Amino acid sequence: MHLQYRFLYIMASLFYFACPVHAQQSDSLAVRKLVNEIMTNGAAYENLRQLCSFGPRLSGSSGAENAVQLTQKMLRDAGADTTWLQPCKVTHWVRGNPEKGYLETSDGIRHELRLSALGNSVGSGDKPVCAELVEVTSFSQLKELGEKKLRGRIVFFNLAMDPTKIHTFRAYGESGVGRRSGPSQAARYGAIGVIVRSLASNVDPYPHTGATMYNDSFPKIPAVAISTEDAEWAHRQLQAGRSLHACFSSGAMIYDDVMSANVIGEIRGSLYPEEIITVGGHLDSWDLGQGAHDDGAGCVQAIEIIRTFKALGIHPKRTIRAVMFMNEENGTKGAKAYLDSAIARREKHLFALESDDGGFSPRGFFFEVPDPVFQKISRWKPLLMEYGLYEFALGGSGSDIGYLEKIGTNLAGLNTDSQRYFDVHHAATDRFEAVSRRELHLGAAAMIALVWLVSEYGL
Repeated sequence: MHLQYRFLYIMASLFYFACPVHAQQSDSLAVRKLVNEIMTNGAAYENLRQLCSFGPRLSGSSGAENAVQLTQKMLRDAGADTTWLQPCKVTHWVRGNPEKGYLETSDGIRHELRLSALGNSVGSGDKPVCAELVEVTSFSQLKELGEKKLRGRIVFFNLAMDPTKIHTFRAYGESGVGRRSGPSQAARYGAIGVIVRSLASNVDPYPHTGATMYNDSFPKIPAVAISTEDAEWAHRQLQAGRSLHACFSSGAMIYDDVMSANVIGEIRGSLYPEEIITVGGHLDSWDLGQGAHDDGAGCVQAIEIIRTFKALGIHPKRTIRAVMFMNEENGTKGAKAYLDSAIARREKHLFALESDDGGFSPRGFFFEVPDPVFQKISRWKPLLMEYGLYEFALGGSGSDIGYLEKIGTNLAGLNTDSQRYFDVHHAATDRFEAVSRRELHLGAAAMIALVWLVSEYGL
């Protein structure tokens, strides 16, 4: 153990071990039993293999609907007391014909692009979009250029992820504004198309897709992401003083919402069944890969929690509910349906834990809870540090469970080692083969340890 972590462990242990010795030993043994079951007999990895065999699970697609049926069966096989499908209307966006595009320098050098339409974007129609390429690295620069220099052009948002942000999700959040809002803001100044640099930590040849959000006040223009390698090439040409002519085509189309469902299974609490602990991930994925890390991992980890309690004959005091949310990637309409149902049924949602940071080694948890609750949770840290869970921090949980904040639910997100996550995020590289069985199961073990403690002692 590194010296700094050893110090943290000792200090946290001193705090925890002020509690009665019997309780310490009992809790430690219970957590160890849960962890050992997952690390020895865990089914999450094989469940993920089956889930990924369907290929992509974009909401509204046949792959997504097949995954709904499969994961409900997995919950039944895991021993859930009850399972059900919660209907919800979801976004139905289709990529259409494969995208094509190129850049050409003023001196005739042509560079073929590796590109992907942005989710929810419109296509280019019968003809490709072709125009001079204008590079911007911020929205303030976009505003400075204005309509005079952007009308009739294609805007290139070259917003690289900040390599100094060690927690890569912070860099993703900052740079992602170009993908999320860039097409609408470029259209505001008369641009006819947008190319964005993929959101990837490293320079690689793969385009990384993701959703964009149009503003109805401005025209909807075609938008694509290009690989970071291509973005670097374009930047070098422009820096050298060469102008670039860009041309790309996209067959993307968005249709009316269609019916789908969240998949839910639960174990009824033995003492406080009215208090619900939700644990889950999102079942839908983008259509370039198999959605293994994003977020098949979170779904099978939630199912594993149900399986483990049942396999060990442990009856949690509070109701444990595993949820596979639909449509997180380009609409979060499954999350909204889950909240609406909770309100309509007047359910008491005590705690919710989401896994959507990939199936990598767990490092701890992010919490969105009041300070007294955080202080109570922090007392459990000595129990969890031996499993590599040393990061307990306020701020952040998950896109789907975040809606439950409206009804006062305490929220948490599994925090994984994210250094490799954006190599696969929203890209063709997000495949089953990219997931480590051991790391995936460590994540499930981390989740069940926290869930058991909340169920046992409440908040």
